[in-house]
Amino acid sequence: MKNGTIVVIGSGVIGLSTALHIQEHLPRSQKILITAREFPNVTSLNYASPWAGAHYRPVPGSSAQAAREESQARRTYGYFKRLAAEDPSSGVQLIDGEEHLEAPPPEYLDTALIHHFYAHLDGFRLLTAGETPAGVKWAARYRTFVINPPVYCAYLLRKFILNGGQVQEYTLVDPMEAFQMADNVQTVVNCSGLGFGDPKSFIIRGQTCLVRNPCAATVTRQNSDGTWSFCIPRPLGGGTIIGGTKQPRDWTPHPSPATRATLLANAAKWFPFTAESGGEFDVVRDIVGRRPAREGGMRIEAEKVGEERTIVHAYGAAGRGYELSWGVAQDVVQLMVENGLVQEKTSL
Repeated sequence: MKNGTIVVIGSGVIGLSTALHIQEHLPRSQKILITAREFPNVTSLNYASPWAGAHYRPVPGSSAQAAREESQARRTYGYFKRLAAEDPSSGVQLIDGEEHLEAPPPEYLDTALIHHFYAHLDGFRLLTAGETPAGVKWAARYRTFVINPPVYCAYLLRKFILNGGQVQEYTLVDPMEAFQMADNVQTVVNCSGLGFGDPKSFIIRGQTCLVRNPCAATVTRQNSDGTWSFCIPRPLGGGTIIGGTKQPRDWTPHPSPATRATLLANAAKWFPFTAESGGEFDVVRDIVGRRPAREGGMRIEAEKVGEERTIVHAYGAAGRGYELSWGVAQDVVQLMVENGLVQEKTSL
């Protein structure tokens, strides 16, 4: 069992969740350090987590990646369900969610597959023809969670520090640098988002709009042209996120006024904003963020980089960082247990 300092690279939702879960498996005498370019008190175009919506919705599929993410998402749903009940100050809230698909892909018409991906959601049911909005071919309702990302990331970081964790702001060029961040570092956990030069990694540009208007539910609508629209109320008076775009490998840093106009026009038509909104939106800001994606899904594996050193990789969640976060953290810790890097249970 290695007892040197464990260094976690990255303070996005994956890094913070993973560091917190690792911390639960360490003896009090063992140190854990998060080193990152940004922390939750700042905003940056390349620091994706504060820009997220964020909410939970299943993504059905038959690939190995879909199966892996389903397991991670299911466990994260259970975690957020408990957290919302036990500590609303975390910025997590359970509310009603709906999906409206105008041109559902084949997997949404597979009854067994839909049951597998949705059955764990409280109150899940398909909407009847009379409940389904015009133009929609597949619709469902369930209880889900929404998150106020800046509040939640600060909550995770505060909890980590109060439990004895350490933080250091530093821009790493190579993950091997992390072994020099403290004395006797033998394990580094790479939650850097894009990795370091991984040829499979790429960004997905997203543009959304934050408005002050309250919204009664989170709704996701797939449009007939393949684009998506959504509204996500942020708990604790954080307004509502209206989205959004998914633009792979698009590095444009500035928001598009035309995109904003389209997002707001769709929201006025389709989403349950309170009557006093009158179809008008009180815009707080346009948001552009870069989701760290990876071909084939997240890289979660242990890499030996010497006799006594190991890098555990956990990056590339794309737009599902919040949805997968706690399941990923559990998988990372399990991988560390299997490699003798942490103990099976917390040492007191």
